[in-house]
Amino acid sequence: MAKVLIVEDNPANMKLATFLLQSAGHTVFSATDAEAGLTMARGEQPDLILMDIQLPGMDGLEATALLKRDDATRDIPVIALTALAMKGDEERIRAAGCDGYIAKPLAYRDFLAIISAQLVAAPPL
Repeated sequence: MAKVLIVEDNPANMKLATFLLQSAGHTVFSATDAEAGLTMARGEQPDLILMDIQLPGMDGLEATALLKRDDATRDIPVIALTALAMKGDEERIRAAGCDGYIAKPLAYRDFLAIISAQLVAAPPL
């Protein structure tokens, strides 16, 4: 299956996303802030990155922009994980470079369907 990097600072959200992905057969890497996530993305070359938007320090949108400007990581799909669900948030998140959007709290069937669809659309690197 796929290698997925989760960048998430909330332990409960990290635990749930990790459990769901591992249960689906994926290998999961995790980072609790954007800086660690950028380093891990470059080193592990995951097939997909799940990026929390509201991270301490550098936010997920800035981290995504850096990933998309880097030759080593630009082709890795990034799906935003966020509680931002107001009108216009999804458009702003996609404009920042995210390839998908999952609103929190996570609905496990929708979560896994979006992950699966993104992995089919972007075969492993």
